[in-house]
Amino acid sequence: MKVEIVKFDNLGRGIGYINDKIIFIPKSVPGDIVEAEITKESNKFYEGKIIKIITPSKQRKEAICPYFSLCGGCDLLHISLSDALEYKLNKVNELLKKNKIDYKVNKIIKSDEQYNYRNKVSLKIENGIIGYYENNTHKIIQIDYCYLGSKVINEIIKNLDNLQIKNGSITIRCNSKEELLFIINSDDTLENIDWFINNYRVVGIIQNDKCIYGDDYFIMNISNYLFKVSYNSFFQINPYICEKLLNYVHEYTKDSKNIIDLYCGVGSLTIASANQDNKGFGVEIVENAIKDAKLNQNFNHVTNAQFICADTKDVTNKITSDYDTIILDPPRSGVHPKVINKIINENINKIIYISCDANTLVRDLKLFENKYEIEEFILFDMFPNTYHVESLCILKLH
Repeated sequence: MKVEIVKFDNLGRGIGYINDKIIFIPKSVPGDIVEAEITKESNKFYEGKIIKIITPSKQRKEAICPYFSLCGGCDLLHISLSDALEYKLNKVNELLKKNKIDYKVNKIIKSDEQYNYRNKVSLKIENGIIGYYENNTHKIIQIDYCYLGSKVINEIIKNLDNLQIKNGSITIRCNSKEELLFIINSDDTLENIDWFINNYRVVGIIQNDKCIYGDDYFIMNISNYLFKVSYNSFFQINPYICEKLLNYVHEYTKDSKNIIDLYCGVGSLTIASANQDNKGFGVEIVENAIKDAKLNQNFNHVTNAQFICADTKDVTNKITSDYDTIILDPPRSGVHPKVINKIINENINKIIYISCDANTLVRDLKLFENKYEIEEFILFDMFPNTYHVESLCILKLH
């Protein structure tokens, strides 16, 4: 059936209508007229896929990746970078407006690199086929190159079949020195490990959470900072944007005296906000990340920070009015309501909220709005060619 695409949704899918009922079509662009097939139907909407593009949108461009039409790894390779940035700004502003938050975001920080920016790539392996899942399926699209992955990661991808993994998954992480960690989940016996070690700077191989070669961590060098990152510790996947984000946090905390950093990971934001006149306190649920954070404060000559391993919602007693600034960098699920209530009750002066999910960020902003106002709101294009966007929101007590 013929469908005209009128706009994007929050997931980068095109939106059209069939008999006044909405249909979501991945890989379509506003202005496209497409022949579509319905793949899912509910009472309120359809989901579909493109069978043929009848009339392409003026916004549409040829995707650089040959796997784009099927692969679920990217969403926006078929539009220009400027159009993608505008889409992300509009998406966040529409969410704010929909939730009656009186603020308009005007600033988005571009990534230095549009392609080959990811320092971490996770691939599925089934019956020896290596790749990403097709959109909304568990069918693997076999790939030998990912335009988002760093160049050295792509060299590894081309040679992964040498490991002879039949079923499982592999995550490849790298740093600016092209040092590599392989994190493998598979019961298969690995072959030709020495070939990778001899040809690349492999610092560690972890299989089923057991280090079978080298170390289970590497060192990330971002701006003037050094960070030990264990294989299962979170770290931003775009080093170019990560550096800019750390610099912004440093600027916004220059006048802070006591800072509590919740969901602190390996301590990068705690360390970026440290100076001789303030004290930092970090909380993180991942044990390895806290071990990393304690080492990272030594690497970066930070003597006035403390870190504990705990679930943030279980240590809300640590959130007190002794802190004038709180840093929140939660997972996509956002901040636990128990934590938000404690922050509000303690009247902490400044909140620096970093989010990788605009929906949960806006949800949480509604909970803060009676006590706090938005002082600054900046977007960062942490994930070029996808619908995702990183947000930095500064809240000040009324």
